[in-house]
Amino acid sequence: MKHRIETVASMFLLFSLVFLSCSKSSNNTNSNTSPNTVTMAGMAFSPGTITVSAGTTITWKNNDNMAHTVTADDNSFDSGNIGAGGSYSRTFSVAGTFNYHCTIHAGMNGKVVVQ
Repeated sequence: MKHRIETVASMFLLFSLVFLSCSKSSNNTNSNTSPNTVTMAGMAFSPGTITVSAGTTITWKNNDNMAHTVTADDNSFDSGNIGAGGSYSRTFSVAGTFNYHCTIHAGMNGKVVVQ
């Protein structure tokens, strides 16, 4: 009986370790840290500067509880209001540096560098 309890306990421990390892790996895979994603949270763009190759599409995801915009400083693009949970995507076809801001919240700025 004691041997059977030890075997069951060992199997439970092994299963728990495998389950936790898979869960942790899955959480990392599904995070919002895609290389072509900028998040809006805490009244900031993150990352503040993103560098990509020409032809790359960048997606901004609003993880805040209020609306934001993604508006080029030179007005070459403008997302309009992006509500909480919403997103906006834009493909950058030519090389250059594109500074942008949120028209609703002063001080909320970002930069796209296209190589």
